[in-house]
Amino acid sequence: MARSPGAIAPDDQNDSDRMDGAPHPREAAEVFGHDEAERAILEAFASGRMHHAWLITGPRGIGKATLAWRVARFLLTAPEMDDTSLLGTAAPPATLETDPGHPVARRIAAGGEGRLAVLRRPWAEGDKQPKQEIPVDEVRRLKRFFSLSAPDGGRRVVIVDSVDDLNKAAANALLKLLEEPPERTFLLLVSHRPAGLLPTIRSRCRILRLAPLATGDLGRALRQAGIGQETENDALAILAAGSVGAAIRLAGEDGAALYGELVGLLSQAPGMDRTRAIRFAEKAAGRGASDPAGTILDLTEILLGRLARAGIDGPPGSEAAPGEARTLARLSPGSGAARAWAELAQTALDKARAGRAVNLDPAALVLDMLLAIDGTASSVPSPALDPSAA
Repeated sequence: MARSPGAIAPDDQNDSDRMDGAPHPREAAEVFGHDEAERAILEAFASGRMHHAWLITGPRGIGKATLAWRVARFLLTAPEMDDTSLLGTAAPPATLETDPGHPVARRIAAGGEGRLAVLRRPWAEGDKQPKQEIPVDEVRRLKRFFSLSAPDGGRRVVIVDSVDDLNKAAANALLKLLEEPPERTFLLLVSHRPAGLLPTIRSRCRILRLAPLATGDLGRALRQAGIGQETENDALAILAAGSVGAAIRLAGEDGAALYGELVGLLSQAPGMDRTRAIRFAEKAAGRGASDPAGTILDLTEILLGRLARAGIDGPPGSEAAPGEARTLARLSPGSGAARAWAELAQTALDKARAGRAVNLDPAALVLDMLLAIDGTASSVPSPALDPSAA
């Protein structure tokens, strides 16, 4: 479908806001775990006082962009809330759900909706990678978008994914739009790091703070994205700490299986099988588009964090690998052990990541880290010696 003349809309050549291995946020049929944010949008819309700018914040990968696209479809298809509706003779919409067969929804899916503009990092000229930031020229293109008459005189929507990527000049240009918004235009700003934004941008937006997803919601989001098997998704949901994006990345790196191997090695500590540890460390030396060393370091950080928390709160109620709770309870029986594991998490991981930065052998770095874990296991206080374990 040909794009409308004024649209700055998605297309297959400029999906720099797509996460590797995952569908684009505009393709998600549902949003999971953010019912409160949806209610806030619906209540504002029904009141007739819909704010012109919404700042959608929260950790990376929890569905902020997916919600922005869902809101955009709603705003571009919902009927007008005229005075008669506000008097109660017609019920306001009860959901942000949009019929996928609606002409506007179909145009949005095809990248041809003239009342929708999307700002994200553009592709670098002559390169297949996006630029590191959104330049001011991208924001200036909105002037052309606003100068054209809407096809049906209806609302317009701008999605910025993410506003954190704006350079200084682009941020100032966006601020001018927020200060003097065009009539019947709504801006949906996605931000992973709202504290880094201009205070004046934050002050001109209504803020929607999204929380990490609960395990059940994350599992449903993964199934919608067609990621993994149900049993694997349970482990991914725990390891990803509520982030669909993190879970998808881990799924692409076989993260659940790698974590299971890590827990298996830990179950032997102190006294890990050195041959088995070497075989596992060699997986960090993989080549290609994936980053097995980075994934193993991230998973080790998760495991050490769970070890430390087990010493304070007891073993986790949900396991990310078979036998994990039993192993954590044995190796982290109290606060003394928790401190030892927390200190190791900082020193060993800092050392490994510093080694990666200067291109040291990743397999050697991982093996060194495993040996440090084994050494710490031999020195943590036993339950009999750690009074906090009582």
